[in-house]
Amino acid sequence: MAKPLLKIQRYFRRKPVRFFSLILLYLTAGSLVFLHSGFVGDSGPGARGGRDSVVASEMGSRTSSSDTRGLSIMSRVFKETRRTGRRYGPPWMKKTMHERREAEGRGGDYTSNWNRALKGRNAKDTDDGRAKYIGCYVDDTQKRALRGVSFFDYKKMTVFRCQDNCAERGYMYAGLEFGAECYCGHKIQAPNASESECNMECKGEKSNLCGGANRLSIYRLELSQESARRYGSAIFKGCFHRPDNVTLALPFSAIIQNMSVDKCVDMCTEREKSLAVLAGDRCYCGFPTPLFSLHELENEDMCLNRCHGEEFESCGNDKFFVVYQTQVQDNRCMDRHFLPARAKQLVALASFPGAGNTWARHLIELATGFYTGSYYFDGSLYNKGFKGERDHWRSGRTICIKTHESGKKEIEAFDSSIIMIRNPYKALMAEFNRKYGGHIGFASQAHWRGKEWPEFVKNYAPWWASHTLDWLNYGKNVHVVHFENLKRDLFSQLKGMVQFLGLKVSEDRLLCVEGQKDGNFKRSGLRKLEYDPYTPEMRANINELIKTVNSALKKRNMSGVPEEYMPR
Repeated sequence: MAKPLLKIQRYFRRKPVRFFSLILLYLTAGSLVFLHSGFVGDSGPGARGGRDSVVASEMGSRTSSSDTRGLSIMSRVFKETRRTGRRYGPPWMKKTMHERREAEGRGGDYTSNWNRALKGRNAKDTDDGRAKYIGCYVDDTQKRALRGVSFFDYKKMTVFRCQDNCAERGYMYAGLEFGAECYCGHKIQAPNASESECNMECKGEKSNLCGGANRLSIYRLELSQESARRYGSAIFKGCFHRPDNVTLALPFSAIIQNMSVDKCVDMCTEREKSLAVLAGDRCYCGFPTPLFSLHELENEDMCLNRCHGEEFESCGNDKFFVVYQTQVQDNRCMDRHFLPARAKQLVALASFPGAGNTWARHLIELATGFYTGSYYFDGSLYNKGFKGERDHWRSGRTICIKTHESGKKEIEAFDSSIIMIRNPYKALMAEFNRKYGGHIGFASQAHWRGKEWPEFVKNYAPWWASHTLDWLNYGKNVHVVHFENLKRDLFSQLKGMVQFLGLKVSEDRLLCVEGQKDGNFKRSGLRKLEYDPYTPEMRANINELIKTVNSALKKRNMSGVPEEYMPR
């Protein structure tokens, strides 16, 4: 026994061998810890229960080494996506969760059914606390399986991105198709299809499948916590006076026993109407129309009338209605086309970067039904549905052309122009965020605190003023729109833009736009910084620029800049 021990001792005395042996042991131990963390995920207080562990174990027993790596990634996703606080959702969500708990209590086969549905799919598609894959479904372009909002991204679509967009809007289901299309809905209105038919990889995530040709990969979602002005998946719109002709304004209605907000919203959602209107024990469903435009808001005290089914809810009365907007998409303004004949005049949609040009394009396309074009080409905008982005700006197929140019020659190439102006303090921050964080992202704290921000303000602030001055000087026929006024009074401001474009105004279409005005490029508010990024010197310079632009507008008999621009 002594001889073998002596040999081992001599072996480790050789320094190079001893060093490499220790390295090998260290790497082996690290690999074991990594693999263990991939399967355990969030153990400890607040961790997921035994059922999820069973699912992970069963999946692990069937996976290859690449699937094991997928489970490790999945455990990190669990940590990132878990939400805290109470979740609010419609009754069908509560019912589903209740049935699930009952099934588990009875020892039902919920888990085994779920595992069968996952057969052949990537490990990342398992339950992550936010969504469950429920199968492949037929989709018909004439009669969609999911009839809520939809969006497309032909380069960067992922499963989680689609789920996030649908959950954010309060939908129960998210479906992916053609590898790049995302559809949301409250119910599935189509039959199942074979799993093999959902065979297209996601454009932004090759390891996952995003439906197929006219086939949807559908997930059931858990709704995120809603804002204070939401009720479950519905958005509170306010208290409104009963319309003169309620039958024409809100064509569908029913008396509901033990009325509650949930019951009325559910009924109108089932009827695929965007408005749920409560009037005592009667529920009306419909869309905003000139007969019931939701423009004349009443004091909420006028609608105080306790719901029979919920003590702390208000259900309105015979004269004053409580209105909620459901998650049903109003399709009256969703169709968009290229112009049927080549436009005789080129109309610019001109703005300083960060002044809301992309948002204005979204509104104009919905309000007119025609695509907008661009002086440039932005692939991300094209992938988001701005199909006029690929057309040459002189093609004449689009209703107006986005441009940030401000040179005399470039301006005179257009026959008329809509100029978007925004408060420079907000526009500069928005453009800085876009420059360093993308269309809907944010610049990092390092960029704000580094040399980039002062240099940016120094170069871009004068451009904010010169851009407007150049278009006022060289533009042939100018229509000025202030971003802030458009936000405050979208209906009348957008109506003026449509009229300036020489098109007939459809009030139904404009009311439809009001219900889905944000689009896909709404940044979630300027991220609040811990400090004011503008120095006193910056503010003094910008304030002088505001005064210059204000004077230039008034000299041309136009209204000056909104009051919030002016220095105090």
